[in-house]
Amino acid sequence: MLAYILRRLIQLVLVLVVVGVVAFLLIHLAPGDPAAVMLGSNATQDQVDRLREQLALDRPLPVQFAAWSSRVIRGDLGISHFAQKPVLQVLAQRAEPTLVLAAMSILVAVIIGVPIGIVAAIRRGTIVDQAALALALLGASVPSFWLGLSLILYFAVRLGWFPSSGIVPLASGGLESLRYYVLPALALGFPNSALITRITRSSMLDVLQQDYVRTAASKGLSSLRVIVRHALRNALVPIITVVGLTIASLMGGAVVTETVFSIPGVGRLVVQSVLRRDYPVIQAAILLVAAIYVVVNLVVDLIYAWVDPRIRYLEEKMQVKPA
Repeated sequence: MLAYILRRLIQLVLVLVVVGVVAFLLIHLAPGDPAAVMLGSNATQDQVDRLREQLALDRPLPVQFAAWSSRVIRGDLGISHFAQKPVLQVLAQRAEPTLVLAAMSILVAVIIGVPIGIVAAIRRGTIVDQAALALALLGASVPSFWLGLSLILYFAVRLGWFPSSGIVPLASGGLESLRYYVLPALALGFPNSALITRITRSSMLDVLQQDYVRTAASKGLSSLRVIVRHALRNALVPIITVVGLTIASLMGGAVVTETVFSIPGVGRLVVQSVLRRDYPVIQAAILLVAAIYVVVNLVVDLIYAWVDPRIRYLEEKMQVKPA
């Protein structure tokens, strides 16, 4: 197990290196001058040139990449061109809203997707199954921004149950601040619950047809115990996989949701940084998302062995022994 984790950590570093190189090249080769954007349309060319020199944007691209990569290795992601603050500090200030939104969104997706998928598998071929599949199709088809606007119109404007935009920090608002995340979490979690529903239903259907499930039922065990202890536990591996992918994909969906609900999170920061050509922030955000993807995949693989004891990670490649 330890050797497997070490190999995956080495792969994580390699992935981040490749992502860093690609992100740096794509961002710097894209049209647009950060100095001109920061100074505005009334700036003279001399002012733009002086600012480019201050930001080290006048140097050759390989020199810029060497300087940036050496700083990243030391843990320094640079200074934000627009905020004039360290990038780590800028990201840390925006991290709480995105983390809370992602946690509540995946909670909504799991609470909706897993129970509906289980019920649909148990009631296969009935109207309950058809309704569950229709709900999953609806969730996969509805854009998160449209759902967010609809939730704001009904629950915030008409009923006044929840705030329509903005947030209150957890440190100052406590549990009351979670009310600001309810509508965004629903807008982001419901579309992501569709895939969880379908995978749960498919995995449960495969398990419910196994002999050991029918044997457990024939012994007189309660339906709830058969479903939860015998069927669901053996169907968890595909469900955990799709939940892990959903957690990683929420970072992309958070960009739209944070913009709709005016949440000052990392997603909205990325959009603003792209418009401002704030290269250090964009590069750091891309590295952060890539690291989240790799770490989530590693955690999911480790959970496999905990859920299903039959799964083991060998320190060496399996070799076929001669008979």
